[in-house]
Amino acid sequence: MVGETNDSVLNDIRAMRVTADDVLAAIAAAAVIGAFLPEGAIVCDEANTSGIWLGGATAGAPPHDWLSLTGGAIGQGLPLATGAAIACPDRPVLALEADGSAMYTAQALWTHAREQLDITTVIFSNRAYAILTMELERTGAPAGPTARDLLDLSRPDIDFTALATGMGVPASRAATAAEFAVQLKSALAEPGPHLIEAALSPAW
Repeated sequence: MVGETNDSVLNDIRAMRVTADDVLAAIAAAAVIGAFLPEGAIVCDEANTSGIWLGGATAGAPPHDWLSLTGGAIGQGLPLATGAAIACPDRPVLALEADGSAMYTAQALWTHAREQLDITTVIFSNRAYAILTMELERTGAPAGPTARDLLDLSRPDIDFTALATGMGVPASRAATAAEFAVQLKSALAEPGPHLIEAALSPAW
């Protein structure tokens, strides 16, 4: 994938009022997705806590379909994208996936590669089970360091680009809004499977 920021993408980013070189935040990633979402796309959304800005950011995007969680299960996003791409091979599929839930069904990436499905996967990598942290806080029970440590996805960090490449899916990693914009625009323009690890700032 293209690794350098060109002037047209920088202009796109400025129009979103997103700071190009800042550490990537989920709100900036949502703005980039809203700017580049192609007409007729099928979005398979399991971004969870990192995706709360997606609705507003994509409200003005070209017509598209949005498939999301319906029952609170964890891990449906990547296989959901598989089904969408097989059902509608003439439409681009964008899988928006949290890092924790991606680990439940990462093997779907191998199917994306084997069948050469037109799926661009974005892994929102905040290195935590943030949704479970929220649920823990909602219980009102005191959460000590041991409980919180169980919801941490570092030590070691998961290398999603290595996982994807090992299963045959071209992959890249974005740590700024500019990098993410270039990589997403490039992936959506090229048929077949791609994965972008959006390395989010820890505060979402």
